[in-house]
Amino acid sequence: MIPHFRYHPDPLGTGAFTKGDPQTCDCCGRQTDIWYNSPFYSSEDVECLCPGCIADGKAAEKFDGEFQDSASADKVSDPAKLEELTTRTPGYCGWQQEYWLAHCDDYCAFTGYVGMEELEEMGLSDKLEEIYRKDVAMFDIEDVRENMQNEGSMQGYLFRCLHCGKYFLYVDCD
Repeated sequence: MIPHFRYHPDPLGTGAFTKGDPQTCDCCGRQTDIWYNSPFYSSEDVECLCPGCIADGKAAEKFDGEFQDSASADKVSDPAKLEELTTRTPGYCGWQQEYWLAHCDDYCAFTGYVGMEELEEMGLSDKLEEIYRKDVAMFDIEDVRENMQNEGSMQGYLFRCLHCGKYFLYVDCD
């Protein structure tokens, strides 16, 4: 079973975790059939982390690592929220440097990878001007509208505010 991660509520669905034949967690030494499959910034070579060792912060502590680069995240006023994001929240895979968005003075939940097709299916394509964070992504909105494809060269990363429910989009390219 996967613990609840406030800033990444469906890490199995987004591919942050893989489910398969049991492996040994490098942190706790226990067998796990679900292991982490996204960025972990550490000077040590870590092959397998179980969800529990991420959720309780033991993996980040043992390997002096982070799941999200603190310099590549919006600023919030409570340092405990940044600590939760960087040391106890599964990250996501980006083309360049992953960036974590915030709103209402808290980090948003990463909901998944999107292209324009997925935004259309969600009814968000007509709200692109409202949700797209050009201040951190820096692409022209027309380029995003014309070129963003899930698993394409221009990839969208969708976040949702935990407090007001508004969606936000970060975009990068390969």
